[in-house]
Amino acid sequence: MDYTKCTNLFTLLIIPWFLFAEVVTATDTINTSQFIKDNETITSTDGNFTLGFFTPQNSTNRYVGIWWQPKFTVIWVANRNQPLNDSSGVVSISEGGNLVVLNGQNQVIWSTNVSNVGSNSTSKLLDSGNLVLQDSSSGRTIWESFQHPSNVLLPNMKISTNKATGEKVKQTSWKSPSDPSTGSFSLSVESLGVPEVFIWKETRPFWRTGPWNGKAFTGLPYMKKFYIEGIHVGDDGEGNVEFLFSGVEEIGFIIYILNSTGNCEERWWNGEKKEWVVSWNSHQFECDVYGVCGPFAVCNSQSSPTCSCLKGFEPRNKEEWNRQNWTSGCFRRTPLKCERTSNQNKSADYTEDGFLELKMVKVPDFSDGSALRLQPDMCRSRCLENCSCIAYSYDADIGCMSWTENLMDIQKFSNGGLDLHVRVAYTELDKERNRTIITIVTETIGATLIVICAYIMWRRISTRLGAASAEYMNDYVFGDLSQVKVQELLTFNLEKLVTATNEFHPSNKLGQGGFGPVYKGQLHDGREIAVKRLSRASGQGLEEFMNEVVVISKLQHRNLVRLLGCCIEGEQKMLIYEYMPNKSLDTYIFDPSKDKILHWKKRFSIIEGVARGMLYLHRDSRLKIIHRDLKASNILLDAELNPKISDFGMARIFGGNEDEANTNRIVGTYGYMSPEYAIQGLLSEKSDVFSFGVLLLEIVSGRRNSSFYEENCLTLLGFAWIQWQEDNIPSLIDPGIYDPNLHKDI
Repeated sequence: MDYTKCTNLFTLLIIPWFLFAEVVTATDTINTSQFIKDNETITSTDGNFTLGFFTPQNSTNRYVGIWWQPKFTVIWVANRNQPLNDSSGVVSISEGGNLVVLNGQNQVIWSTNVSNVGSNSTSKLLDSGNLVLQDSSSGRTIWESFQHPSNVLLPNMKISTNKATGEKVKQTSWKSPSDPSTGSFSLSVESLGVPEVFIWKETRPFWRTGPWNGKAFTGLPYMKKFYIEGIHVGDDGEGNVEFLFSGVEEIGFIIYILNSTGNCEERWWNGEKKEWVVSWNSHQFECDVYGVCGPFAVCNSQSSPTCSCLKGFEPRNKEEWNRQNWTSGCFRRTPLKCERTSNQNKSADYTEDGFLELKMVKVPDFSDGSALRLQPDMCRSRCLENCSCIAYSYDADIGCMSWTENLMDIQKFSNGGLDLHVRVAYTELDKERNRTIITIVTETIGATLIVICAYIMWRRISTRLGAASAEYMNDYVFGDLSQVKVQELLTFNLEKLVTATNEFHPSNKLGQGGFGPVYKGQLHDGREIAVKRLSRASGQGLEEFMNEVVVISKLQHRNLVRLLGCCIEGEQKMLIYEYMPNKSLDTYIFDPSKDKILHWKKRFSIIEGVARGMLYLHRDSRLKIIHRDLKASNILLDAELNPKISDFGMARIFGGNEDEANTNRIVGTYGYMSPEYAIQGLLSEKSDVFSFGVLLLEIVSGRRNSSFYEENCLTLLGFAWIQWQEDNIPSLIDPGIYDPNLHKDI
């Protein structure tokens, strides 16, 4: 073969190889000679992220975005405020070097909009999910999507605030699930002396983490070591305070989504099941909403009512407060020393102020606070010396924090948080001392009486239960059911439950109730379970635990949750139930993003199911059972959204021909209690029927009775009564499920 033929053959072989190599290496890149049309995409090298055109659900608009490939999840949108109305769009590098989105008329509808780029630039989709615009010759990054977040935060994506200019890189919600345009909510990190992360509704705070102490956010007591290791908050060395999280191998891939209702969800990718798992969200309880109780008040999700004034303060508007509208907050009952001595009256009292301690709380909004590296005793004296200082708190990693104006957004925790010291007049301290003395005396007398009663009860139980103990025992268990043995149930080994729940990993936490947290678990045979774990800080205890075991172990009905067994080892007490994949009813009817799942026919089916369960409890079971805490959060939904009544810790069992009883132990949830039970302690099946009526109104209206606000109406019940009198029942129905064809006879 001569030289010319060899050359030609070499050319024929090598040119296609170069062409093929160009195609392969260009799958994650857009450059001046390559662009993507509407039906084309580029994908990161690892295959996890894709850039292309998409249409949201219930929409016809086209957008350019990046999505998580294993399960389509949009994590960034380019033209979110300038949608395309057809499929003629193109993504390319402009003559000026910017990455642009063009419509069918070659008009630029979105651009990276960087000046002095130069024509020699390329855009690449990295394995991190970051879309970058680079100078081809130097490799320098000119622009990146991580600096312009949409509604999703990815690992190593920073949000930041410039401490000098206030300029922010922030996460912003979609307007709705079908509209990616900029919504009402944003998430940003704020430098208020101590860094905090806030969710804003327009310009108003909606949620916050509490101060960062270098290890954790003090207002998120459930932050564990494996989360802390992956989080960085602090100064970036360029005048910005920043927040970012990195991947932690033990946990896997995690993202944070700020949805259109202002709720930030932590989602963890379950690689085995190929699905997202919501492992945490910012608004689990009513107290998570910023300032729900107003200034100088504390919010406690485990108490009823939820809001209470700080000691030494009283409601600013008692009428609103009694209607559970707490936004006006509280005011100081007795002036502080500086206010008293500023008066011209010569008889002014010069007695020093003091501090009342509030333990385990999310300390107030830090917008009017300051922090200094002082010891606790110096922190107290410095606050007393400053007439403007009205509260202080100390954290070993932050130092001394003090506040000078309204104490806003205080939340009580069952564990964790910080201790807050609130400044009050000396007379309030005297009242507190008197209350302390009364409490000590009362507790001493009470303890003595308990010992005496326990001795008497022991003597009587050794023969037969006496009449004196029957009233208390009847409030929990009755007759032969009280003889149930825990051993009759399937007992679970603690070690197996620890394994099933991955050591009670936060990603497996399903919710939190008065009894304690509930975790999802999977047994070695593949069965999914829900584990209710008694919290040491719980207001409920062994009686409620045994009561639930006694009651529900003897009940079998399709609309009652099934108890599989229990675990009692040392101080650990747990109940194991069948797993309800759709959690509780309240997560659907009160969440605007989910309420459409429960259309009218499904809601009617749920109402029917709850009614059947109640009929069984009241009439068809061997003994009549009054639930006493029927509400939306205690109605669980299975995979087909069938309802099952749960949480029998407060249930009361009637025997024989007993129809009603009086009790001094009023338990349940205010807003669902019948008046005769809440006021007089008169308990009957009518008590549950009243609760069912409130629940029915909530299901139909999609509005929560406990936080209902409507002009001239105290409650949802009052609103329903007015609409009934005015023959205007359709106005009560949730607009999202109202169908004139179905409700034409209303």
